[in-house]
Amino acid sequence: MSTATLGYRLNGTTGLHRGDRAYQQDQVGILPHDRIPGCLMVVLADGMGGKSGGRKAADQVLLTANQLFERYAPGRDDAGEALKQLVLEAHLMIKLTAITSEEEPHSTVAAFILGPSQGCDIIHAGDSRVYHFRGAELVSRTIDHSYVQRLVDEGQINEDEANAHPQSNLLTGCLGTNADPPLTHHRVGRIEVGDSLLACSDGLWHYFTSRELGAIVHALPPREASEMLVSKARQRARGAGDNLSLALVRVEALE
Repeated sequence: MSTATLGYRLNGTTGLHRGDRAYQQDQVGILPHDRIPGCLMVVLADGMGGKSGGRKAADQVLLTANQLFERYAPGRDDAGEALKQLVLEAHLMIKLTAITSEEEPHSTVAAFILGPSQGCDIIHAGDSRVYHFRGAELVSRTIDHSYVQRLVDEGQINEDEANAHPQSNLLTGCLGTNADPPLTHHRVGRIEVGDSLLACSDGLWHYFTSRELGAIVHALPPREASEMLVSKARQRARGAGDNLSLALVRVEALE
């Protein structure tokens, strides 16, 4: 996917792999705005809840995102509020799905809207992440809604210990639970040529440091970077990998 606007273009790609699981419960999409060049939404969902429940939940996140972004008008609508609406509406629809589902469906979400003003609004719930790189350097990333992240915040364990913790899959917030989902919104006021935004599920980021991710997304075009990240994650999983998904968007100069 490539879309151009004044002064820059957005070059994006997605990656999706079932890993070593029997079912694919991740979903990811890059949604270019059909009326405004240089505006897009990225949305990624890591579904949970059995072979059917998790996929239904992730599908619902993508469906809700498509419906909301069709109505979204840059300049009129607030991107942060649109993303909060995505979280709340998808959460409600997943809960409604659960009424007729054999399994209890839940999902993470990691999403951002990149607009023609070169700003970026980011939202997430759960442990799917959005990274912002400037060149190869990490500018920021989302902070997981998880049990081990709480331990890190409290100083009980460090980041390396968190990755190997036996309860690393326990979430403190996501979509579809009885509790209201977190509405953790972050705005990047300035996006520059050379910046990259990476949304990914824990099935991918679990196998990389931020430095490794930055080096790969900076060194290679988005499609090749995506392929390398998936390949390395699969190698490092050693036959025990989760579903994995990613969406990578780079801001490039017009040639």
